[in-house]
Amino acid sequence: MKPILLDTCALIWLANRENLRPDARTALEEADGTDGLIAVSPISAWEIGQLVARGRMMLTLEPRVWFQSALDSGLVLTPMPPELLIASSFLPSGELRDPADRIIAATARLYQYRLMTRDRPLLAFGQEGHVETIAC
Repeated sequence: MKPILLDTCALIWLANRENLRPDARTALEEADGTDGLIAVSPISAWEIGQLVARGRMMLTLEPRVWFQSALDSGLVLTPMPPELLIASSFLPSGELRDPADRIIAATARLYQYRLMTRDRPLLAFGQEGHVETIAC
């Protein structure tokens, strides 16, 4: 079974125990039950910081502590080497405009993760066959 990469919105919903679609919940339960990898990109830490700094997200914890707490729940932080960042500039579709989305998509492609997201551009990228997605 392929590992799962959470995009930032999936990470937030999972951390806040928000309702996920049944397929997404099943995929997470299967991964957890088989010691499958559930990962998050370092760019999600940056996105969390940006959301809090701009007043678009309220946390009871400092963003660094919140993110570390999410990692401590068993999530794995993916590597973000220069080749991944360069690859994010050369994705097969020009529809992904958000740099963080491009980095997350490139991470899923490079490490062959299934990408869990509700983000429409990322789901469309998956529907084009560029990455396997799980709608959450």
